[in-house]
Amino acid sequence: MSDNSRESKNNVFTQDQPQKSQQKYTNVPNVTPAADDWQRELGLEIPIETVPLPSLGKVYSAEHALHAVETLEIKAMTAKEEDILTSRALIKNGTVVTKLLQSCIIDKNINVLKMLSGDRNALMVAIRITGYGANYDTEVECPTCSTTQVTSFDLANLPLNNLKIDPVLPGTNEFSVTLPKTKANVHFKFLTGADEHELTTTSKRKKKVGLQSDNLVTTRLQQAIVSINGRTDRTLISKFVTHMPAIDSLTLRNYIDDNEPGVDMNAEFTCTNIECGETSEVGVPLGVTFFWPNVK
Repeated sequence: MSDNSRESKNNVFTQDQPQKSQQKYTNVPNVTPAADDWQRELGLEIPIETVPLPSLGKVYSAEHALHAVETLEIKAMTAKEEDILTSRALIKNGTVVTKLLQSCIIDKNINVLKMLSGDRNALMVAIRITGYGANYDTEVECPTCSTTQVTSFDLANLPLNNLKIDPVLPGTNEFSVTLPKTKANVHFKFLTGADEHELTTTSKRKKKVGLQSDNLVTTRLQQAIVSINGRTDRTLISKFVTHMPAIDSLTLRNYIDDNEPGVDMNAEFTCTNIECGETSEVGVPLGVTFFWPNVK
């Protein structure tokens, strides 16, 4: 879940994925911290939850606060965080998610913009559960009959896809794959919060000057690729992404998507249309009720 809507892995290039290492939020213990005197007096002991990080801390350098860290503590949402969620200024500049993460993470030394998007997403789901519970009611369009209906999802049952490939060097967010057609060796990274923010800012800038921003596939690949056959020139990488054979593009996108650590936002859905009734897997849509469950 980036600060603005993005085409996420719950609906793009998810076919034929291998079995992934998974765990669920239901295995996460809850701990209640010591409260200040005024909190004890008012009975306001804010619970702390330990959240597993899908990256397992393997992509962060030795200098990073999350190096080799597999779990992170967050505090439950309060009215303070609701103020963040309703801030027009934060929503307008696309930083509401980042500010919410900063507010809920216990360790204030962590720069949430430098966290992998998958780790941020895992925290976001956990924060939502602590604030409003695991039940998430939202509108879903049936992939078979296109009927739109309200469906309830249990966020606590969404599995985590843990990192299962090794970086080219320990403690780096850099991975390698060889493409089938061109045989190019591509080094890529999994996007961070800062990368997502840059993509969003660029998209907004293009819209302001009347340019279309519909080349999401190539834009995200250009952001993810670190080098091609050892070459790091950004102009060269941009040209390669634009002109690479379709089979290479698909292979690269699938490889990144299949191996990206994060929350598996796919869930079983049964259509309530009596003329349909099909059961299928759908991407859990991140609508307005994710953080505003009472919005009608």
